[in-house]
Amino acid sequence: MQKLAACFCFKARVSEFRKKDHNDIQISEPPKMERSTFNDNKSHSEKPTGIMIKREEGTRANIIVNHDFSKGLDSWHANSCEASVVSGEPSCGQGLSAFCNGNYAVLTNRKECWQGLEQEITGKVVQGRSYTVCADVGVSGLLHGYVDVQATLKLENKDSATSYLFIARTSVTNYQLGKLEGTFTLENLPDRIVFYIEGPSPGIDLHIKSVVISCPTASDFDVKKSTGYVRDDEGNIILNPVFDDGLNNWSGRSCKIAKHDSMANGKIVPKTGKFFAASTERTQTWNGIQQEITGRVQRKLAYEVTALVRIFGNNLSSAEIRATLWVQAPDLREEYIGIANIQATDKDWVQLQGKFVLNSAISKAVVYLEGPPPGTDILLNSLVVKHARKALPHFPPRIENSALGVNIITNSAFIDGTNGWFPLGNCNLSVGTGSPLILPTMAKDSLGPHEPLSGNYVLTTNRTQNWMGPAQIVTDRITLYLTYQVSGWVRVSSIVGGAQTVNVAFGVDDQWVNGGQVEVVDDTWHEISGSFRIEKRPGKVMVYVQGPAPGVDLMVAGLQIFPVDRRKRFKYLREQTDKVRKRDVILKFTGSDSICPFGTFVKVRQTENTFPFGSCLSRSNIDNNFFVDFFVKHFNWAVFGNELKWYWTEPQKGKLNYKDSDDLLNFCNTHNIKARGHCIFWDVDETIQSWVKDLNKNDLTTAVQNRLTSLLSRYKGQFQHYDVNNEMLHGSFFQDRLGKDIRANMFKTAHKLDSSPILFVNDYHVEDRCDLKSSPEQYIHHILDLQEQGAPIGGIGIQGHIDNPIGPIICSAIDKLGVLGLPIWFTEVDVSSSNEYVRAEDLEVMLREMFAHPAVDGIMLWGFWELFMSRENAHLVNAEGEINEAGKRYIDLKQEWLSMANGHVDEEGHFEFRGFQGKYEVEILGHFGKVSREFYVAKGTSPIVIPIDL
Repeated sequence: MQKLAACFCFKARVSEFRKKDHNDIQISEPPKMERSTFNDNKSHSEKPTGIMIKREEGTRANIIVNHDFSKGLDSWHANSCEASVVSGEPSCGQGLSAFCNGNYAVLTNRKECWQGLEQEITGKVVQGRSYTVCADVGVSGLLHGYVDVQATLKLENKDSATSYLFIARTSVTNYQLGKLEGTFTLENLPDRIVFYIEGPSPGIDLHIKSVVISCPTASDFDVKKSTGYVRDDEGNIILNPVFDDGLNNWSGRSCKIAKHDSMANGKIVPKTGKFFAASTERTQTWNGIQQEITGRVQRKLAYEVTALVRIFGNNLSSAEIRATLWVQAPDLREEYIGIANIQATDKDWVQLQGKFVLNSAISKAVVYLEGPPPGTDILLNSLVVKHARKALPHFPPRIENSALGVNIITNSAFIDGTNGWFPLGNCNLSVGTGSPLILPTMAKDSLGPHEPLSGNYVLTTNRTQNWMGPAQIVTDRITLYLTYQVSGWVRVSSIVGGAQTVNVAFGVDDQWVNGGQVEVVDDTWHEISGSFRIEKRPGKVMVYVQGPAPGVDLMVAGLQIFPVDRRKRFKYLREQTDKVRKRDVILKFTGSDSICPFGTFVKVRQTENTFPFGSCLSRSNIDNNFFVDFFVKHFNWAVFGNELKWYWTEPQKGKLNYKDSDDLLNFCNTHNIKARGHCIFWDVDETIQSWVKDLNKNDLTTAVQNRLTSLLSRYKGQFQHYDVNNEMLHGSFFQDRLGKDIRANMFKTAHKLDSSPILFVNDYHVEDRCDLKSSPEQYIHHILDLQEQGAPIGGIGIQGHIDNPIGPIICSAIDKLGVLGLPIWFTEVDVSSSNEYVRAEDLEVMLREMFAHPAVDGIMLWGFWELFMSRENAHLVNAEGEINEAGKRYIDLKQEWLSMANGHVDEEGHFEFRGFQGKYEVEILGHFGKVSREFYVAKGTSPIVIPIDL
């Protein structure tokens, strides 16, 4: 089986935002327990020390035959490798002390990672029942570090392709016994089921000591309270999770903790169980209750966290509570991983839920609660941390009779007066004439058959609130998961007092959804555009046009809301891509007519498209071999998620931290991956360190200069790009403190310190018409203003965090910005949908639009691994490495953008084809055998002649 890796865009904590001296934190040690191995063949009277096991009659029957290899390899089969059974005793002197007692299987001569040991379990699995897998495994022959061992099911059907179901994964090193634990459920039984253990790299021997697959009942494990150890059916790794054993295993993170059965004169009682704990005398936001979980959490496994929490005291009715994981690596490097957050109240218990994954090996792990202001108590009723259950599989949405390109708005031309419309609020509607007779530009290429516009418009008067305007109910005309394009003409009666905002809004039950907006700067007609999609069945959907100030009359004409035909757009984009990204190539064979005479057959295969496709990565990612394999295979550019930002490299004044960015840059250099520098400054107020905010004007000027000198001098010539001052359309911290000139001066100084990188502006929502601060027009004005001040801007960054992408709208934004003549990069692309098939469609829209546009010079994803992205439901690879439909779509597109050709050499010794830029291999096949050569097709549009010397 091919193993998949992915990129974690992980939100780590920096010391600026919390105290990093942990000497004052007391972490309770868990009770000392002897480790005991037990299995179903043991007598029920045998009890491992520290844990009392209660078995009910008929539970935990192991469906694996010869689970401990006491009968050699009976019932087991080596999958394309060699297997033997070894008695533990002779190996004790060879380092395998963990295998000294009993027998174990050894798998050798492994040439692929999927080769291992298997056993057929067809007929032993019951449909719909949950099975628990537990195996003791190890490896030998590993030079250093850790390697993964995995349990998998092979599911075979006569009439369909074989599929594979991941069960569990664990990381082990040489001569170490690892516990491989997981669960599986089969909703449909295939014709044949094979269980097998696989995973280590070729050449590494796999050791298996025992395997148990059982179906536990609800009371499979009982707990001896004196240990405080709870391991129920759900596999909770938290000890004493409901405080039945007092505060054993819990401690305060620089605060006190106390156990209660009630508080506030009986007004606060547990929601579940008999007790809860309170974190008191908190003097910092990061103070709270904690538990060490070292040794109970494994890397590369997804864990889900559930807690019942509330707040008390400090006269606060609500505050944010966060669940956080602090981990320390063997080299003492620390990471803070945000798990979940919720707005808690003093009125009732609320459930906090989240998930996390560890990339690398750790020496210590502590989970804790934090967040509310000092003086506010955090109350915890229960905490569960367990291996995350697998999400139910997604299916493509079933969409019938979608009428693509057909307007769902009734009487949009107002030929029938205001029929179908009603005034939202106490305003008046009437019909006038004199509106545009042509469709808005962004609709004409995607709208289906339609009537010409009538020139009529609806006029809204007597508006006393900005939300008042014409409205229409469209509930029965909306199809779930379909993406709708919004387009129309709007005008206002007055712009006295400044430009007016007009917005097409959707009221979906009790929620407001933005369908597009425009800033009206004069009294002419303006095009409004946007997009809209619903993924949950609504009770009511109302569309309305709103926005101008009270008293300003609003005019709307030709409003079109229609589901887009993405297939039709993709066909057009394929044609555009062929024109923009390919060029005619003539291979001119020279040097030996005997090897390549007229008629010789040649095969051309592109090995790499060198167009920049990249993704963000973080320091912890490069400790994950799955991530590294995937990243190197699918990306040729990188950008650091946090590690180059000022708050990371200098969290406290004068205390520089470049180790993480050094490590990432070394990774890129090792794998020939080019890197963007993100970012030198970030102009949004909440991203600025507190010590920087506290500086006076003179000291801030000095600090800005020091930052530029430190960063640009250290990495001179090593980054291809820099985002100089991130998101200047959305923030103005430095300009507000230091004056307008500071922005241009940042560019000038950066160029002076390092003239090699291209200096970029970078901002978001430029391409989707949903943010008045960052329309293409405003971005252009911003760039021209900086250039007039002498800023050496070399590139335009569009971040690409987008919802419900519409091709013509994105293309229109690129067209406008392309007039500036600067290279455009999409720098932080992500799309989001709860359904991975819809997410795949959204991603394809973005990638095809960008790749087909001649002004776009590069595409960077803002991560792709579940739990390590800034947006939910945006990942391409699930938490434990399984690629989803969106990830498959990305890989398919990358494959589509590789060229292949074959044919015969002509009389002039030429072979011609049309291909993408990048690296190629040509094979010349004849009576002499096969001769191979490599060549490179550079960027360009005119034909290129490439000599191939034989």
